Amino acid sequence: MAHDRSHAAHRPPTTAHNAASAAATPAIDASAGMPGAGSPRLAWMILVLACACQFMVILDSSIVNVALPSIARDLRFSPTGLAWVVDGYLLTFAGFMLLGGRAADLFGPRRTLGAGLVLFSAAGLAGGLAADAEVLVAARIAQGVGAALMAPATLAMITTYFTEPRARARAFGAWSASGGVGGLAGALAGGALTTGLSWRWVFLVNVPIGAALIAVALVALARTAARREPLDLLGAALGTAGLAALIYGVMRGGGNGWTSVAVAGPLAGGLVLLALFVAVEARVAKRPIVPLRLLRIRGVAAGSALLVLFGAIAIAMWYFSAVFLQDVLGYSALAAGLGQTPAAVAFLLVARWAAALLTRVGARGLVVAGSGLFVAGFGWLAWADAGSGYAAAVLGPTLLVGAGIGLVFPTLMAAATAGAPERDAGVVGGIAATAQQVGGSIGLAALATAAGGSSAASYDRVFLIAAGLGAAIAAVSLLLPGSPRGSARRSRP
Repeated sequence: MAHDRSHAAHRPPTTAHNAASAAATPAIDASAGMPGAGSPRLAWMILVLACACQFMVILDSSIVNVALPSIARDLRFSPTGLAWVVDGYLLTFAGFMLLGGRAADLFGPRRTLGAGLVLFSAAGLAGGLAADAEVLVAARIAQGVGAALMAPATLAMITTYFTEPRARARAFGAWSASGGVGGLAGALAGGALTTGLSWRWVFLVNVPIGAALIAVALVALARTAARREPLDLLGAALGTAGLAALIYGVMRGGGNGWTSVAVAGPLAGGLVLLALFVAVEARVAKRPIVPLRLLRIRGVAAGSALLVLFGAIAIAMWYFSAVFLQDVLGYSALAAGLGQTPAAVAFLLVARWAAALLTRVGARGLVVAGSGLFVAGFGWLAWADAGSGYAAAVLGPTLLVGAGIGLVFPTLMAAATAGAPERDAGVVGGIAATAQQVGGSIGLAALATAAGGSSAASYDRVFLIAAGLGAAIAAVSLLLPGSPRGSARRSRP
């Protein structure tokens, strides 16, 4: 499958994921779930702020896709240069998240989120006003750094402000749903803005939204004193460079061949840098950017490993089912997006329902159940061919997979951030978010290579591999804590 095409239609998972967050928010009991506060209105503001920021972050990873042809014409991009409008954002977003998580711990979610919002919005303004290709790419790179500050800060807000298990589980459900909505809204909003106004508005729209969120953050989030700890600059440089090099190599794998210098070089360099990063964190840094003791916490380690696998599952669903609808069944891009809408609705509804079940059933039970839906849904989808109808061959299996994502994604985010001390909430959120992003990047490249074309048989292979990944998630989920409260409880420092 051509590399450039993968960028044109890529929709990050998360997770991939605003309207749904507002629906989920009133169900949270703030008086039981917030430290030192009993105001439901304040809890509502904090959760809406976290969900709106996550919505923005995921929206901006996909909103530009529809606008790329117009951008290329106006700014005279080369075909390879145009990919950096997408890649520049995704690369720095994933590469800087560990640093963003540690910043949230040292300087507090209020400062970190505020800095991220200012950078994100200013970069959006610069991108919208860009007069040449280089300025737009630089703006997208800066916007990715802003997103890398915002995403772990929102996770730190949830784990810090929502301490009661059921309240936290519901908060994670709303946060997950907001990202899902952002991913699906990206294509529609990008098309509407590009057609009705100009491609520049896919960037400029961030300015008023960012200003409003900065105002909410100043009101809702408490001031916290910055911790007097040195920032692990060597660890930050090695970790960021290693992740960026690794993800860059994976991004180039599908289009250049895995043994080419352009791919093997960054992959090898990234692995070496990450090995040095681990050595520095273990033996050199007095205050490491990622304390390795956190990876000895069962939920953090198992949850993060599962998020890597989940990233590939989400890519198989949101990306490959969309291109299957277009390449094999002959749908237009708009029709393919509408064809995924029922699955997206299933995801949103089940994510909210799963949040209520988490403290009773436990993370392990929900992940195993969701994995069963992955296996059944992708196995069913692998039977579809060019003569299949939507209702019989696509609607049913994608509803199963969408429901599985609704069960698994918020559960894994809760599990991967549980059990860590409050002082490390930011970096633990950064680890979880980075794991998902890395899994999505690797999954996209690996599955595109496995497909090897655009025939029905190519997609059969992709969906069968995804079904196998679902079974692997079920197996690895046995490492998660078995206690229903184990996935939502946080230890004190």
